[in-house]
Amino acid sequence: MNLTLYFKKFFKSNQSSGIILIFCVLISLLIANSFLAESFQNFLNKEIGAEIFHLKYPVSIWINDGLMAVFFLLVGLEIKREMVEGELSSFKNASLPIFAAIGGMLVPAVIYTIFNFGTKYGNGWGIPMATDIAFSLAIISMLGKKIPNSIKIFLAALAIVDDLGAILVIAIFYTDQIHWMYLLLSFAVTALLFLLNFLKVTKIIFYLIPGLFLWYFLHHSGIHATIAGVLLAFSIPTNISNVEISPLEKLEHKLHFPVSFLIMPIFALTNTNITFNSEMISGLTSTLGLGIIGGLVLGKLLGINLFSLLAIKLKISSLPQNSSWTQMLGVGFLAGIGFTMSIFIALLSFKGEIQIQDEAKFAILIASFLAAVLGFVILNISSKNHIAEEEN
Repeated sequence: MNLTLYFKKFFKSNQSSGIILIFCVLISLLIANSFLAESFQNFLNKEIGAEIFHLKYPVSIWINDGLMAVFFLLVGLEIKREMVEGELSSFKNASLPIFAAIGGMLVPAVIYTIFNFGTKYGNGWGIPMATDIAFSLAIISMLGKKIPNSIKIFLAALAIVDDLGAILVIAIFYTDQIHWMYLLLSFAVTALLFLLNFLKVTKIIFYLIPGLFLWYFLHHSGIHATIAGVLLAFSIPTNISNVEISPLEKLEHKLHFPVSFLIMPIFALTNTNITFNSEMISGLTSTLGLGIIGGLVLGKLLGINLFSLLAIKLKISSLPQNSSWTQMLGVGFLAGIGFTMSIFIALLSFKGEIQIQDEAKFAILIASFLAAVLGFVILNISSKNHIAEEEN
């Protein structure tokens, strides 16, 4: 009985999803560097689905493009709710993540280019631009109530804008071909979803079915299909009433547990299976490694905070409620967790060049680890200082 109560308490805590995610990362790395590595990779490469309608893909694609669209749906729902009735309901608060994300994309790309301009690694400038939204939110969730909710919402909004930017970069610079018919169909379904909202349709099923078509059309257009989750989320109706629960809040509530304790752990298991080799270590001191680590760790920190400072000084934006610049520094580091999105861009940047891809993966892993540790430590210290100030 006590064990049952312990598990109930664990799954209800804010830190639990982050702990499970980190555990899955460690398990995945162990598998990738053991005798199980080949079998596990073969499983991820195994195609499942139906040939009809071109829906037969490897397991890894179903996870990264399919399940993660549900994750983006949940985060999109949270962002929309905050825009309507929460931390992002004012223009000054809502605009800050946009400015921060722009800085967090531009400065890392510039730092990487300084190291690699004119070299064989030059095409990888998009690698340090990306933020892994799943891992960054998992790390900040481990701090629980020590961090004001406004900071968590700021990071989530920043990461979504960042991911949208990364998807645009991939679509424009790293995609061989855009299928315009599928893209136009995606626009049409998106318009239908917002028309349903305008007509005050409240049954969630009438949004989820078109949402599946939206995912299908986006996936076949050549653009990363997870954006379908965000578009669907912003079409779901909500309200500012505390009396009646909106369709958005109902769906958000239903998605929390499966996303936190099923989708994100599966995502971590399948995306961190990096097999180490000796050449990876030497790659850390190459211009490729220095550009990636410098871009993700320092570039994200500088870009996010400098652009945020500029927006606040110009009185366009304001700091998240009850937050401090120390906490903004912590968020700047957490946004440097590039991980899966950065690895994805690295694979597109250096197609067919396995050795360079491996060196890039290892540099991304090291940079993301450093960013996660530094961000967590700074936010934890800032929360202790805040508590101490309140007590005094």
